[in-house]
Amino acid sequence: MRSAFTALAIAAALLLPTTALATSATPGTPPQAQANLPDIEDQVMCPVCGTALNLSFSPQADRERAFIRHEIAQGKTENEIIDDLVAQYGTSVLAEPPKSGFDLTAWLVPGIAIIIAAIAIGFGLRRWRRAGRTCEEKAATNGDEPLDSEERERLDSDLARYDL
Repeated sequence: MRSAFTALAIAAALLLPTTALATSATPGTPPQAQANLPDIEDQVMCPVCGTALNLSFSPQADRERAFIRHEIAQGKTENEIIDDLVAQYGTSVLAEPPKSGFDLTAWLVPGIAIIIAAIAIGFGLRRWRRAGRTCEEKAATNGDEPLDSEERERLDSDLARYDL
């Protein structure tokens, strides 16, 4: 058992430097992921249809795909291709708005609205529970006693007179 573990450790030690060299061309820089069409299609939109590029079949979407394939063939990374698409078609081509400038409101407004709604519901529930509690407390402190049979008959006759 111990010799198998030692052999496995030696094999891993011999393979580790070769895999590190294969993944990084220059030391200290992170490896660049190879760009592919499906990943980029998920991140951009067809400016004509307003749908994700992977769901659009318009002629404009086909032109965009051809542009992306051409960029991939040139060896560009995903970020470079997306930057080129934004330069050519504008920020409307992005599936997610940029997280800066005025477009930041698209990220902040829904979250703020949810927080405000939760606070309003909390205050409403608190007030509603207090109102219910005060009615119960008033009824308990009024000293209301059940009606005797004579008072109940008089109340029933008065109610019958008004058809309630």
